Amino acid sequence: MPDRWHESDVPRGAAYDDRFDRLASSGVDVHGEAALVASYGPGSVLDAGCGTGRVAIELSRRGHRVVGVDADPAMLEAARRKAPGLSWIEGDLSDPALDLGQAFDVVVMAGNVLIFVVRGSEGRVVANGARWLVPGGRLVAGYSLRPGGFDPAQHDALATAAGLVLEDRWSTWGRRPFGPGDDYAVSVHRRPG
Repeated sequence: MPDRWHESDVPRGAAYDDRFDRLASSGVDVHGEAALVASYGPGSVLDAGCGTGRVAIELSRRGHRVVGVDADPAMLEAARRKAPGLSWIEGDLSDPALDLGQAFDVVVMAGNVLIFVVRGSEGRVVANGARWLVPGGRLVAGYSLRPGGFDPAQHDALATAAGLVLEDRWSTWGRRPFGPGDDYAVSVHRRPG
């Protein structure tokens, strides 16, 4: 099995939004990521790899100051149409020169961000996430697990190298305990301070 999903596997723009609209219409809670992030009581949140803004918009609706950043201009255009009052930045999460002009209480990487980035750039992405945190801030990332793919051990090693400490890990955004055989991981790493 490949250790990355192919770009064609990633729903784009309207297709991405339609999928979550259908899930919400059928009664599925599509805001687990926002609920988990909100439970930490952050004043400010960076939605890193924000796509069309689903998580950022929900966090804003819940009263948090949110900035979204993504490398895909089409996804950002969809986000801007839905929430023109939020700050949407086009940028590569692995670029060490990407300056967001502020630090955040939480940096969230929902929607498999760490398995969709260019192979080999995960360490730079995690390091940037750590750099964008206030002391005591949290990097929260969720991603699917596939045999031979990016996994929690790699994630922990990259986070440690970036100066972060593992605080929690679950198998769902709803905090189901993580265990052997799980096919999804939600990891919370904290910046000391």
